[in-house]
Amino acid sequence: METCLKGIAEHFPLTEKELRGYSSLGLAYIGDCIYELFVRTMVVTKGNDKANHYHQKTISYVNAAAQTAMMEKIKPLLTDEEKAVFRRGKNAKSPSPAKNQSSHDYHIATGFEALMGYLYLSGQMKRLEELIRICLSDADNL
Repeated sequence: METCLKGIAEHFPLTEKELRGYSSLGLAYIGDCIYELFVRTMVVTKGNDKANHYHQKTISYVNAAAQTAMMEKIKPLLTDEEKAVFRRGKNAKSPSPAKNQSSHDYHIATGFEALMGYLYLSGQMKRLEELIRICLSDADNL
């Protein structure tokens, strides 16, 4: 998956300066997609199932409460730069309120997604995959 993601990101290169100028919500937007792609791939490759079952399993990993738990797993492992990206995302002012989630979890999840987006757009695929594998380490057959 690392090669595929890297290939996509290489078609849209950003300088470090450009990337640092992106809004945290912009990083979270792409980070949400990247993290969910990993989760969906994990869920689908566990075996053939109905689409609704895939969806229900995926939701259990990508909702704000689950992402808050994932963040707690990886927080001690983050570099100072990664912590700063997370913090910016967590503190970003979202134009929409949290839906069916606590405000606390929603903000932590936004920081988590911003971190995923930052790692992806900065081309740090090995680090991205490493952190996601730690997040999903309790899932069977990872």
